[in-house]
Amino acid sequence: MRNKTIQFKILTYNICMICLLGVIFSISSYVTAYQKVVLIAENSVDYHVRSISSYYKEVYEKMVNLVLNCGERDMVELKALGNMETSAEKKKGLEYSQLVNNFCAITGYDSYISKLCIFGESDIYISAGNAYSSVDGARIIRQAPWFERELGKDRYAYKLDLVDSPFYSEEEQLLPVVMKNGGYRTQDWTALFLSPKLYQDKLTRDSNGNGVIVSTHEGKWIASVEIGEQRDEYEQLIKELLENGTDEGQFERVIGQRKCFVSYSQDKRSGILVAEIMDMKSLKSDSMLLLQTVTLIFLACAGLGIILSYLFGNEVRKPIARLVEHVASMGEGSFSPDPALESPDEIGTIGKAINAMGGEIERLMERRLEDEKEKSRLEIQMLQAQINPHFLYNTLDSIKWIALIQKNSGIVKAVTALSKLMKNMAKGVDQRITLKEELDLVNDYVTIEKLKYAEMFDFQVEAQREELYEARIVKLTLQPLVENAIFSGIEPSGKSGTIKVNIREEGRCLYVSVEDDGIGIAPEILPTLLEHTEKLKGDRMSSIGIPNVNRRLKLIYGDEYGLLVESRQGSLVEEQVWQRGFTKMTVKIPLEYNEGG
Repeated sequence: MRNKTIQFKILTYNICMICLLGVIFSISSYVTAYQKVVLIAENSVDYHVRSISSYYKEVYEKMVNLVLNCGERDMVELKALGNMETSAEKKKGLEYSQLVNNFCAITGYDSYISKLCIFGESDIYISAGNAYSSVDGARIIRQAPWFERELGKDRYAYKLDLVDSPFYSEEEQLLPVVMKNGGYRTQDWTALFLSPKLYQDKLTRDSNGNGVIVSTHEGKWIASVEIGEQRDEYEQLIKELLENGTDEGQFERVIGQRKCFVSYSQDKRSGILVAEIMDMKSLKSDSMLLLQTVTLIFLACAGLGIILSYLFGNEVRKPIARLVEHVASMGEGSFSPDPALESPDEIGTIGKAINAMGGEIERLMERRLEDEKEKSRLEIQMLQAQINPHFLYNTLDSIKWIALIQKNSGIVKAVTALSKLMKNMAKGVDQRITLKEELDLVNDYVTIEKLKYAEMFDFQVEAQREELYEARIVKLTLQPLVENAIFSGIEPSGKSGTIKVNIREEGRCLYVSVEDDGIGIAPEILPTLLEHTEKLKGDRMSSIGIPNVNRRLKLIYGDEYGLLVESRQGSLVEEQVWQRGFTKMTVKIPLEYNEGG
């Protein structure tokens, strides 16, 4: 069990001791920690407000300077534009428009500039920005209710306001900066319209989870984040901050029945006010802060305890871990000795014993493997030994019948064929020969049997292609099948028949089928035919040869190979009309050729 290990005991002892000290230390330092958390949070909010306000101040400075530069005579000479009627004047207008576009890009805020234009009483001379202008854009700007008010503002203390967009298909409100140009004309102006999205995107990028509001000097909201449902109370707060008249400050206030910390900053030139509201509950209550402190110290102490446990218990843990790993590898079948286990201490003694045990197990497994191989070889020889006497008995029986009946040269043929068979058998019964050589053995056997049965059957061989005759097969695989076709198929029928051998290739396997048109096999015998190893009573079929051929093929090639049997028993279909049966035994083995063949 895990809680009984040495490593676990050392770890538990160290953690308990150090965590006790950690809890005592955490309680004593609670008050100081809480005060520091509040101070850091308030300073963070104040810094965040100042950072945002500084960013908006920089944007404001660049926008005002951009308007002043466009309105100066040195940069844009409106006199060269004339009435924009000649091609030279129009070309000059395009050059100035490109110049204004470049100025917008230099600021870095060109994507937020809705429109920057220089216009007169009746037309816009130069234009840049994202908003679409209409042909009477200049007139629409000049007739806007805020136009005269914006012109009256001090250019060096230009307070920004939100106004309705004067441009086509522009629905959002904009922040305009409008100034009169200093040029040869008395009635031309420069106007810049800034999108509030710039302020909103800045708040979104720098959001820290607190509520932030950006408003104009009149209290109109330009942008906000995380304000929740207390909009009315926030609007009242903004109004009070604007009426206060101070540039910046911090204080605590209850908003929506929650205690909050408020920090604000207002730019006197632009009038932009930035206020951030932090819910004090985000700093945790006293009990939650204590729990957090205790938890952090506990984790730190637990980590320290684990480190100490590792340092002090390393000399014990490492050799034990090696022992466990080696025993696990032995369970997976790897019994190679590990010299690192054999240290001079007590654990090393155990390691020596485990190495010795692994070596002994490996030797026993090798011996068992050799025994299994020997057992398989002996079993194959035993099965083959059962086939050989059986075959010799039937052959000698055929010669006896020939001697009694023919008393002629047929005996020469039979003896010659038998001689060839016996000579080939003497070379070994478990070797693999070509299919052509195996068929030669079968032909010798058929020659003998035809002499006995007076040409009672025909023997035919067909191959899918000639190359298959060079395929390898275990010797004396087909002879028992042909023997079975003669004695158990054709002879009992009392009529002449045909034995066909068909050779084909399919899916990198060799299929050799031996088919006869004899009496067939009874349906009750067919399912267990290949399982019997003893002769079936009342059946003339060679029940020793067929099952043993199947068993021999499976031992040599594997369980997925062997014999396949199909059969139909003959029967009377009408009076005096006999329907022949058939038996088809197919050898399935891997398709192999001689090396170099």
